[in-house]
Amino acid sequence: MLDINRIRENPEAVKEALKKKLWDADFTELLAWDKRKKELIQFVEGNKAEMNRLSASVPQAKKNGEDVSKIFAKVKEIAAANAESDKELKELEDKIFNFLAELPNIPDDDLLGGGKENNKPIRSFGKKPEFDFPLKDHVELATSLGLVDYDRGAKIAGRGAWIYTNLGAQLEWALLNYFITTHLKDGYTFILPPHLLNEASGFGAGQFPKFREDVFWLEGLEPQRFLLPTAETALVNLYRDEILKEEDLPKKFFAYTPCYRREAGSYRTEERGMIRGYQFDKVEMVQYTKPEDSDAAFEELVRKAEDLVKGLGLHYQVSKLAAGDISHSMARTYDIEVYLPSMGIYKEVSSASNARDYQARRTMCRYRDNATGKTRYVHTLNASGLATSRIFPAILEQFQQADGSVVIPEVLRPWMGGLEVLKPIKK
Repeated sequence: MLDINRIRENPEAVKEALKKKLWDADFTELLAWDKRKKELIQFVEGNKAEMNRLSASVPQAKKNGEDVSKIFAKVKEIAAANAESDKELKELEDKIFNFLAELPNIPDDDLLGGGKENNKPIRSFGKKPEFDFPLKDHVELATSLGLVDYDRGAKIAGRGAWIYTNLGAQLEWALLNYFITTHLKDGYTFILPPHLLNEASGFGAGQFPKFREDVFWLEGLEPQRFLLPTAETALVNLYRDEILKEEDLPKKFFAYTPCYRREAGSYRTEERGMIRGYQFDKVEMVQYTKPEDSDAAFEELVRKAEDLVKGLGLHYQVSKLAAGDISHSMARTYDIEVYLPSMGIYKEVSSASNARDYQARRTMCRYRDNATGKTRYVHTLNASGLATSRIFPAILEQFQQADGSVVIPEVLRPWMGGLEVLKPIKK
């Protein structure tokens, strides 16, 4: 949520910043409501002061033998006026809150405006793999190697589902173990959060109200709950309505969860298989930091996500996203994108993002500044570390051999029983 003071001080600057995110904001009504709110607060507070003065005058009036009924009548009259003002004040506060709740985060100044057409690759690792034999895509490889059963996945769950089988299930679990072991080594705290979250969690993460229909809601539960679309939604709500100690920052977490999303897409030809689905596995990193430390934390998260892909030996690139292509809640995002040879394109496997204080304002997560004794909003950041549903295909495609086998990345072999190569199954 944005700080209304920023809008009060320079509404045109905020409007122009949000245009970079392809968001057209008009603050005319908001500022009018805000002005009226201030007037009402002054009116109510003035009335309260007058009521206190009148009430305090009663003992002396009685002592002087005066009729105090007029004083009580005046107090009652003022109280009635305040009740009406309080009602209007509450309506205005709701309007202001709902208006601010819809606004996206302000993008960082250095980001280009516009959508994905303005995303810029800033670095890459390794070279595009070259092959002197006919390429197979990950669907054909996963099927011939007996790693994934797409047909039975669709049969038992419908489109956008698959089943990891035998060595495929082991490879998926090896990836997750590789990610988890690395994050533990780096001092991050491991979390296994609930998969059913309440509405306040969706609001706190900034996914609601705008993207309320993009999640799977469960009927018949009180309070109503939804399946988490990413562990970030849970992790950034851990300290909702809490005040942290400055010395406890930064807080660094990672979580493993399946992720459930409605926006699985239209399944274009190049997105068949496991490139896009309604459920996928992901390890997610989140940090809570002081504002002055969040830029360094962002670079750390990007580096950690990159190091995981480097460790697998995969060719990838890092792209700095334009303001209009970063998510609603974020101020800046870098995508780590692996190369898929069969498609000839790069696909995102991690988005590292800085929300600044946007999510913290929604969750009311603060820390107490030791120097001033005042509370300040934390900054929250997140990055996938990593999502497997595109890493898995990239491994199959980039490390395929002429005989249809696939070389297993060395870092995964301890969880594959020492197996070095996946070979086609005999029919």
